[in-house]
Amino acid sequence: MSEEPLSTVLTRSSNERAAKERVYRWLLFACAALTVLVTLSIVVTLTWDALTFFRFEEIDVLGFFTGTEWNSRRGEFGVWPLVSATLTVTVVSALVAIPIGTAAAVYLSEYATPQMRSVLKPALEILAGIPTVVYGYLALIYLTPWLRSAGLPLNSLNLFSASVMVGIMIVPMVSSLSEDAMSAVPDELRQAGYGLGATKFEVSTGVVIPAAISGIFSSYILALSRAIGETMIVVMAGGMQARLLNPTNPFETVASSGQTMTAAMVHAVTSDATGGSPEYYSMFAIGITLFAITFGMNLLSNRIAARYGEKYR
Repeated sequence: MSEEPLSTVLTRSSNERAAKERVYRWLLFACAALTVLVTLSIVVTLTWDALTFFRFEEIDVLGFFTGTEWNSRRGEFGVWPLVSATLTVTVVSALVAIPIGTAAAVYLSEYATPQMRSVLKPALEILAGIPTVVYGYLALIYLTPWLRSAGLPLNSLNLFSASVMVGIMIVPMVSSLSEDAMSAVPDELRQAGYGLGATKFEVSTGVVIPAAISGIFSSYILALSRAIGETMIVVMAGGMQARLLNPTNPFETVASSGQTMTAAMVHAVTSDATGGSPEYYSMFAIGITLFAITFGMNLLSNRIAARYGEKYR
């Protein structure tokens, strides 16, 4: 039996590898195209149904974006009370998550031993896997009564407890992404700081954090985008009564029940509103507004990362 020439074997092997690479390339392209298609489908669906909402005679487009009263049953569709409640939850949760998450990231990156990091980081990230309905239950049954016993004048349903619990929920996102950004800082920069006589704390705050600031800030934006879209916690612990934030006494509003944009969407889809009513289609108008806010925050995150990101060779 004659053996095939070596050149023939090498050519066939090369052709097989090229064919496999083409299959892999098109498979990966299909996955990427599917993600884009899903995103475009969501945007088109929200936009189409939101336009249907604005076509109703009783709906005023300008009144929707500038109105200060939201009561879908009475035909009042001013989105500002929902936006103010959503931003309130976002700000308060940021005050909880950003300091704790950043401090945890600094410890994991700069102070923890490899053995301690291998235990603490997975344990911290377990918080991200807890269902949000559990967080809502904890806020309603345990956190609110405890805060009231501590002297805070909170209603049974209030935005403050919901915001604190949302902040606890997004701590793993802040700490994990920030720790990854800090770990990417070259050790040469740390050694240079130590060579100048700096302490570990001074190197952490004066060298590592500034060098990783773009990644850290991006983690903040992504975490807050997650907080804006949170539903179950604010529904269970925050209530469903839409009210505009009182700028002269913001704690009074936070201590009372409030309705975020996601809570209003849940109310619209779970109420007894008919399928073709303005109340039903209002959830799509709220959804496209929420999508625009979240998209803007992610775009801001990308701009900041591109503007202040450090590149190391």
